[in-house]
Amino acid sequence: MSEEDTRYDASNIQVLQGWEAVRKRPGMYVGSTSERGLRHMVFEVADRAVNEVLAGRASSVDITLTPDGGVCVADDGPGVPIDDTEGAGGPGLEALLTQMQAGAGTGGRHDVTIGFCGVGPAVVNALSRRMTAEVRREGVRWVQEYARGVAATPLTKVGTATGSGTTITFWPDADIFGATEFSFDGLEERFRELAYLNQGLDISLTDLRSPDEPRSVRLRFPDGTRDFVDFLDSHTAASALMDTIAFEREDPRMEGVMEVAFRWCSCPDERVQSFANSRPTDGGTHTVGFRDGMAAAATAYAREQGLLTPTDHDIGADRISAGLTAVVSVKLDRPNFEGSTRGVLGNSEVRDCVGQAVQDHLGRWLKEDPERAAAVIDPIVQGARRD
Repeated sequence: MSEEDTRYDASNIQVLQGWEAVRKRPGMYVGSTSERGLRHMVFEVADRAVNEVLAGRASSVDITLTPDGGVCVADDGPGVPIDDTEGAGGPGLEALLTQMQAGAGTGGRHDVTIGFCGVGPAVVNALSRRMTAEVRREGVRWVQEYARGVAATPLTKVGTATGSGTTITFWPDADIFGATEFSFDGLEERFRELAYLNQGLDISLTDLRSPDEPRSVRLRFPDGTRDFVDFLDSHTAASALMDTIAFEREDPRMEGVMEVAFRWCSCPDERVQSFANSRPTDGGTHTVGFRDGMAAAATAYAREQGLLTPTDHDIGADRISAGLTAVVSVKLDRPNFEGSTRGVLGNSEVRDCVGQAVQDHLGRWLKEDPERAAAVIDPIVQGARRD
């Protein structure tokens, strides 16, 4: 190999200008160029609107899949500031839609990140052939057009506005995504989760792509995780062995709040879903604590009732799973996730906090309803003895 073949200097470095890096490697920013990436585009735009509702500045979010392949996200909040000088604690409209946010990060317990990328609407703009923004603020209606991440028209005042809010519509660039068909069911699944986990949310999702068969769903669940457990069990024919236990508890030791709901039913399957700061997780200290608490309460009750002898081992966490449906959600000021995908919660103090709370609530229920307690505990004890 010659010296010319192995030479590496500044001439070998390619510098990408503007949004070239995003458009050249879109998977690094929205996960993929498949339907999954398209779905994350919607989440990145809806993120701001959802947090407006949770902060009490808006009452609802409306997402519409339009007949021409676009996605419209609207809220009735105060409207995005028109420029950076309005002192509203965030970027002005054009900066929001043309400048990448400082980083994905993970906000505190009061912030929701819908997607898993957290790159913001500017990246969506860069990956869209067209984006339009309408802001209704302080009695004035403003509009602006964008194309592939760059403002195509100046911000223009187009008249008076009734009410306030922000509407952002985008059309993904077919040169990047190829097929640009959004999955209604995929969007509904994630927005439904958010509505269960955040009781103040009111989200409407509408599909107008097929004029003969429009679809629409409103996602609002005042009973939160209790409703979530009902939904998870709705596809089974099994009967519930107990009422749903649902509680919310703040614990300063973990600098956050837990929301837990669970029950057993007569089917053999387990349906347990866990979340940290409204993000689905693959497990972690919150789920370990949940199982610890369940096993401890079951063991204590079984010993009190003489169902376990002094020589019997404690009931293990693995013995409580049959027929169990549960939602375990924690919202922390400083969540610590393991690994680059942030799928496993690592905050060590969360395990003890969740475990103790679950043990207290299940233990109280077992003592209050001995007949149903027997229906739950007897099979668990019999299974433990067979081990």
